[in-house]
Amino acid sequence: MRTADWKDYQIIATGNGYKLERWKDVTLLRPDPQVIWQTDVDMDGYKGLNAKYIRSETGGGKWQIKNKFPDEWTVSYKDLTFKIKPMGFKHTGLFPEQAVNWDKMRALIENAGREISVLNLFAYTGGATVACAKSGASVCHVDSAKAMVERAGENVRLSKVENPKVRYIIDDCKKFVEREIRRGRRYDAIIMDPPSYGRGPNGEMWKLESELFSLVSLCEKVLSDNPLFFLINSYTTGLQPQVMKNILEKVIVSSHGGKTEAYEVGLNTLEKGIILPCGNSGIWMNE
Repeated sequence: MRTADWKDYQIIATGNGYKLERWKDVTLLRPDPQVIWQTDVDMDGYKGLNAKYIRSETGGGKWQIKNKFPDEWTVSYKDLTFKIKPMGFKHTGLFPEQAVNWDKMRALIENAGREISVLNLFAYTGGATVACAKSGASVCHVDSAKAMVERAGENVRLSKVENPKVRYIIDDCKKFVEREIRRGRRYDAIIMDPPSYGRGPNGEMWKLESELFSLVSLCEKVLSDNPLFFLINSYTTGLQPQVMKNILEKVIVSSHGGKTEAYEVGLNTLEKGIILPCGNSGIWMNE
């Protein structure tokens, strides 16, 4: 599933482990593990290329500047605006492929006919937070990285959300949900984009394949009596859409009814017939 509605973002070419992208007026060349095919395009020599991210053999990497560009700038998707800033580990602070999920969640919220409370876990710089808040939802935005939570607040302001009802929480997502259960707080919708690997606050190892089912089961306990949706997104290689659909069927449908969908998320490119795969999503909807 993909959207064709981006104006400020475009994939120009792909190949040899890289994608050449236009972010409004800035062109970047970034690694992408899904791009295992070759290209005839000279992406390094592309006219107007501003920067290339080069991986280090010892981990991490750095940006190689080709042509000067601002340290940060904004891009817009429909009526949403986000700050873009090239960071370490090749990131820019936004995953444009998620626009397809933003559209889906906004439609559900706007058609609900009531105020919807959303819990956004592993919420990063708040793409989903901004989208839901722009459609009138109250959002609890949770991420363990302070800088990313601060960026989310900037994105909410940039998108000129009227009377935003957003709580920004810097915390371990699982521990936060456990506390919300004890406090008796409930949400009408849950979004989660958990990492493939990581470490907990006490050094515990996190591996998505081992933890996802128990995490969804835990989060089900903070759903309201009339929930609207539950969205899971994953960039973990090998975690197929059907896996997320099966988890939602077993945990959410069994308790709340409704229906599920699962799909591969991708981005269109300017190359004929080429779509860049960008992870998978599964969504439960109470309809």
